Amino acid sequence: MDLREKIFAYAKERYGTSPEYLWKRDPASAVLRNGRNRKWYAIAMTVPRQRLGLGPGGMDPVDVVNVKVDPDLLVQMIQADGFLPGYHMDKKYWMTILLDGSVGEGQILDLLDMSYALVDER
Repeated sequence: MDLREKIFAYAKERYGTSPEYLWKRDPASAVLRNGRNRKWYAIAMTVPRQRLGLGPGGMDPVDVVNVKVDPDLLVQMIQADGFLPGYHMDKKYWMTILLDGSVGEGQILDLLDMSYALVDER
C-alpha cells in the first residue's frame, strides 16, 4: 500500500471519511472532508515537480497531500525537506507535503490529525 492509500485508510478508520474525487479533469485528485461540517481537511494530488518549484524532474509527477496548519507552524515547517507552501491553496494556512518518502508516515498522519482538528473547530 502506497503512502497515499495509507492516508486514506487512516482517515477512514480514525474519522470515518473517504476520499471524494470531485474533478473530471483531474480524476486522481481527492479531498477528505470533515463529516460534520463538510470542510476539507486534506487534498491528495499528483502534481508535476516543476509546478512545485522542485527543479530536477521537470514534468515528472509527484504525489502530495495538502493539510491545514497553524500559520506559525507553517513558517517553520516549510524550511524542512518535504514541506512546501500549499499548492493551489491559501499559503497562509495550507501546507503541501511531498509523499516521496522525504517525510515520515507518522509525521504526515500527525499533521492530518492537526488539520482535521483545525477545520473541526466550532
